[in-house]
Amino acid sequence: MTATHTQPHEQRARRRPRGGPVRDVVALVLLPLPLLAAMAPAAFAGGGTRRWFGRGESQRADAQAAKDAAAAAFYELDTAHRDLRISIETITAVDDSPSARRAAQDYEAFGRRIDEVSQGYITAVDAHDLDRDDLDAAAASRARGDLTRAKEELDRVKGELDRFAQGLGPLLQTAETQLARLAPAVERARQTLLAASNALDAVRAQGLKADDLAARLAALAPELTKLNQGAGQHGVQETIRRADEVRRKADGVRSEAERLPEKAAEIDKRLVSLRTRAQAITTRAGKVDPVLSELRRRYSAACWQDLQRVPEQAADSVRQSEIKLREAQQARDEQRWADAMSLLATVRALLNTTDDAVSAAGDRLQRLDSVSFDRQKEIDRTRFAVRDAQRLAMAGRSTPDPRHAGPLDEAVARLERAVAGLEGRHPDWWHFLTETEAVRQTAARVVQEIREARGGAGGTGS
Repeated sequence: MTATHTQPHEQRARRRPRGGPVRDVVALVLLPLPLLAAMAPAAFAGGGTRRWFGRGESQRADAQAAKDAAAAAFYELDTAHRDLRISIETITAVDDSPSARRAAQDYEAFGRRIDEVSQGYITAVDAHDLDRDDLDAAAASRARGDLTRAKEELDRVKGELDRFAQGLGPLLQTAETQLARLAPAVERARQTLLAASNALDAVRAQGLKADDLAARLAALAPELTKLNQGAGQHGVQETIRRADEVRRKADGVRSEAERLPEKAAEIDKRLVSLRTRAQAITTRAGKVDPVLSELRRRYSAACWQDLQRVPEQAADSVRQSEIKLREAQQARDEQRWADAMSLLATVRALLNTTDDAVSAAGDRLQRLDSVSFDRQKEIDRTRFAVRDAQRLAMAGRSTPDPRHAGPLDEAVARLERAVAGLEGRHPDWWHFLTETEAVRQTAARVVQEIREARGGAGGTGS
């Protein structure tokens, strides 16, 4: 409410009651008995003195009661209005939604209506002096009517204000929840920043620079400044969002800083391991040439031509690995952790490829020796896989599904061609092995399709 709302009460405070008949009697009773006896003739004499309990005084008392009731209603409305203003300020500080803006506008409208009824009350109070001696019954009756109507208007607006305040419940609850999150969110952000700073100090004490982490932490300084400026300048929701973001980033810095000694140790360990592995592959690569010689001596060119360059490729890959390892060591020494990890990953990939190539020659010779000694074992293994798929395709059917029968028939024919290709003086055993492997893959694929179509029912796998 505006400051003018307190005028009736200020005016009442400035007035000094002139003493009605009842107050006169109370004052006389409180006087000492000798003084009371001396004043009695004057106090109770006739001529010009007021009648104490006549009709006029009853009307005055009713008017005074109406005035007191109106004052109570005025103060209740004023209190409710102040409480509502706090609620609206809470909502608008947090919520910028259309409903929140509409609530603020409605509150302003209520303020104007409250000003109107308050002014009516003030006018009614100022219009009637209930303490004057010559107040007659008619004036007292008019005062009572005006003050009663003022009270009724105050009560009506108070009721509307209460209903409006009740309707703000969900908005106010949400706003209060947001405000309740504000201080803890900001404090968590500050504590996480402190923890990140302490973690950086700890790793630096171990001789680790962590310059990138320090730069990331320094970049959060402007955000911390805004947090310290508070929600009054940046808004509650924005401050909570900023606090959560600062906490998340600072926690990332802290976590990485705490893992940094472990990361350094892991890089050192990988450097040693990969050097050892590169040396082992170099040793194994030296044994590829004898294996290739044996392949050339015993099998046709088709069985080993794709392996001819394995020794050269292995030596080249190992040289590249050694170069990358030196670069990784330099990155480790300079504490460029990301570069070191990336280079080690490259070395690992190179050595994996080289290891597979070196192993391929020995595996090839072993497989060719095995199948040339006993081809039937490979043929039986492949036929079993095809028959297993055929049984599953016919399960519960009189004729197989063409989608399954076609690939399986082709697999049978492919196997027969592979077996027939072994006739002759120098059979291509490697082609035979690749064909039988392809036939088994076809059978396995058909089995998978059948199981998926039937919801995983029936059949045994190959």
